[in-house]
Amino acid sequence: MKKELAFKALKDYHIIIDFPVAWGEMDVFKHINNVHYIRYFESARIKYLEALDYFPLINQGTGIILGSISCKYKSPITYPDHIYVGAKIYKISNDRFWMKYEIFSSESESITTSGDSVIVTYDYNLGKKISVPEIIRERILNIEKDIEIA
Repeated sequence: MKKELAFKALKDYHIIIDFPVAWGEMDVFKHINNVHYIRYFESARIKYLEALDYFPLINQGTGIILGSISCKYKSPITYPDHIYVGAKIYKISNDRFWMKYEIFSSESESITTSGDSVIVTYDYNLGKKISVPEIIRERILNIEKDIEIA
């Protein structure tokens, strides 16, 4: 039942992953420490890159760099809980794309956290940013129907 609520709350997200909250993720203030939220976002971002089949390009040196990331905490997450993390790309330009994340808590049955990041495409062999590879751009546009082109 909670899974259905999560998927309904995250209906605009093409990638949704889930995690049990671990006791060790809590801090002295008895809620999940802030560093773990960024890791949750990272895990969703990696799952999205897998869906784009981006890793063969990364293995050839055409990768990404996290340009920036932000996190907005709406309510705390505590142990025990099971969370669902949604990720989507909402904007793309020549050399970067913007991702949005939301976390749904099974315990509170609500969105507890949201975040944004800027992902810059980067050529590790040349040591500089590059255009989003055309095949990746096409795959993103096939997944995301309401994307902003910058």
